[in-house]
Amino acid sequence: MATCPKGFEQLLANELISLDCEQVRPLTGQVSFSGTLACAYRVCLWSRLASRITLILARVNAADANQLYEGIYALPWEEHVPTTASVAINAHGMNDELRNTQFTALRTKDAISDRMLAKKAIRLTTNPANPDLRITLRLRNTIAMVGIDLSGNPLFRRGYEMSKSARQPIAPLRPDYAAALLAQAGWFRACRHTNPTLLSVYTGAGTILAEAAAQALDRAPGLLRNSWGFEGWLGHEATTWARLQAEAKARAQKGVTGALTLIGADDRRGWESAARQTMRAAGIPYEPQLVSCAAVTEAAAQLGNSGICVCDLSFFSANELPVEARALSVARGVVAALPDTTSLSAVDSTNALDAALGIKATEHLDILLGQDKASIRSYDVTQRAQKLPLVTYGDNKQVAVLMEASSQFAARLSKMYKLRKKWAKREYISCYRIYDADLPDYAAAIDIYEGLPRHRAGVLQTPERWAVVAEYAAPKTVDPTLAHERLLDMLTLTPLICGIDPAHVYVKTRMHSKGGSQYANTEQKDNQRRHGHLIDENGLTLEVNFEDYLDTGLFLDHRDTRALLRELAKKIPEHGYFCNLFAYTGSATCYAADGGARNTTTVDMSRTYLDWAQRNMRRNGFTEDTHKFVQADVLQWIDAERHSAHRYDLIFCDPPTFSNSSRMRKRGWDVQRDHVELLISLSRMLSKTGICIFSCNLRNFKPDTEALTKFGVELEDITDKTIPEDFARNSKIHHCYIVRRAPRTKDAPRTPTTAKASHALRSSRPNPQSSGKKPYSKRSGSSPDSKRRFSH
Repeated sequence: MATCPKGFEQLLANELISLDCEQVRPLTGQVSFSGTLACAYRVCLWSRLASRITLILARVNAADANQLYEGIYALPWEEHVPTTASVAINAHGMNDELRNTQFTALRTKDAISDRMLAKKAIRLTTNPANPDLRITLRLRNTIAMVGIDLSGNPLFRRGYEMSKSARQPIAPLRPDYAAALLAQAGWFRACRHTNPTLLSVYTGAGTILAEAAAQALDRAPGLLRNSWGFEGWLGHEATTWARLQAEAKARAQKGVTGALTLIGADDRRGWESAARQTMRAAGIPYEPQLVSCAAVTEAAAQLGNSGICVCDLSFFSANELPVEARALSVARGVVAALPDTTSLSAVDSTNALDAALGIKATEHLDILLGQDKASIRSYDVTQRAQKLPLVTYGDNKQVAVLMEASSQFAARLSKMYKLRKKWAKREYISCYRIYDADLPDYAAAIDIYEGLPRHRAGVLQTPERWAVVAEYAAPKTVDPTLAHERLLDMLTLTPLICGIDPAHVYVKTRMHSKGGSQYANTEQKDNQRRHGHLIDENGLTLEVNFEDYLDTGLFLDHRDTRALLRELAKKIPEHGYFCNLFAYTGSATCYAADGGARNTTTVDMSRTYLDWAQRNMRRNGFTEDTHKFVQADVLQWIDAERHSAHRYDLIFCDPPTFSNSSRMRKRGWDVQRDHVELLISLSRMLSKTGICIFSCNLRNFKPDTEALTKFGVELEDITDKTIPEDFARNSKIHHCYIVRRAPRTKDAPRTPTTAKASHALRSSRPNPQSSGKKPYSKRSGSSPDSKRRFSH
């Protein structure tokens, strides 16, 4: 019996037939066969697809634990188990009575131990980690199949594979999966011809190249192994095994002279050295041709009449859309250049490969990559679309895309990128927006970030650049497949047009979420989060993070607002006070401190964001004890602070749009409903000449100026002055106001107490929750700039 990964059964059956096995029958996750012991040895030595080879001793009744014990005890274990050997029992499967594999293995061990004690007067020694002999039991219904594991360690452990590490950052494809991909593509047949040629696209750590070379040079995959399961078995025929090993070594020596052409292509960091190291570790005396993905189409066009092309698209996860877009783009270019006689197969984990290539797979094997579903797909390249959609960019360069309309997106993005880049250079701006749903069908916002220059080996390096593509949630009326293909095209074109490494493109997809979940997710990630990249904004060093959160840590639309805060901070008294409420990552505090504010208070509910804010302050040299960081429910903190003796000369308040977080006050928060109460409290925290900058990003926000005036609050709309040029197209990206305390007059009514004011305000406006209104508007769940507004 040969076991294998799910989906490999027919491929393994074909391989066993080629190894002269008899009565080959594919099952689920395994293939049964018969033959001599020499045949079993040959399969161990030469199979590239099997995981383990088991010599079946018997099938015993196992309706319950007693039947299992009696059936196992009846077998002549003294003829199989050496008296000095340690054993391990591997049990698989369950039935109504035997529901625990550990218990099944224990009963099997008891039966064997009792038999050995009765026949040989020795007690069985167990060693689950490194046994001399491994015994396998597979339970199905009321029958247990018992046998000796001849392979020992799994056969896909060839002896050359390397694990992912800092020195080798690419996770290798498992050898048996590489062999299955090659088998599906017909590499076995190609190796029977003169000079077989293989193009491996996204060859990664080189496993595919090593497996292909070994097969073409007639090198047995088991040659590097130094231990086998059958070596601890009494039935082992050492002479037969030595003969088969000698035969395999002779074939390997003869195969060295064989003609072979292997071409590997990739663009991931460290792939070339990893591929060469894998070939050396596998003992392959052959140097493959390694090319970049930029040159892979030229290599594809040069494949001969019997060339084979394989593509491994299993290396990225479901949330790595920029990497997926780049990989599909490369695959499209390769397919377009392949000769019609080329055999093409691919490992696909995207579910979008057929559409990307413009070909329907002729065959496919459903497999599992870890716990994720994937497939190995074969294509007839003569059936490819006569003309894939092409988009021109840069100096008349072209790239294949999924959608014809993406040419309009490319033209618009190219135009806006050139304009914004010149403007940003002129204004000394390093982070800016270049596209904001300019075309309704391509609904996303695209921001460019440029890092700080770094010195390496005494040489000033070109600053790193990143792009963040924030997708607007598509309406339910839009076909999800269509929306996904448009997004992939945007992710393909953005790095090409902007000259950014595809690995530095990040995608954020806004989904509707329940109130307060952002706070929970933030805190859960705190212990695992990575500190991000450093950028410069108006002379200040700030940290941004593209990987861990929905937002980067810096709202670019508030760039001018922060600059205004710095100018206002210059006017406050020498020992004046600044307060940053709903502070997020504290960038506004950095600006105020840079403007001269020596006493600052930064308040946020999230400890993660407060730590981030402290890092931002330290990086800019603001380390004095007079800079305070307070973790609290901001609304409750404001209620307490307004009744204290503390007064502030400058306040910045950028609250969430909506929140029903359990960590905020029980009633939740709605900026439209609750802004009057908030602004009254903020005005009471101000000194006589103090001002507050209040901002929110609710698109249809309308301040209740009548109620505010009644309670002595002046409001000045400065929104137009705070919208940066790169956000001018979206003038409702935020609203911004200056809040002051109105001067008292003799005839003015006395301001009521807070409790009375709060009661009056709440009773005069409906509660959205009690009226059936959802706690989040469409705006809060669909906009790339809505973080926010239930996150910090």
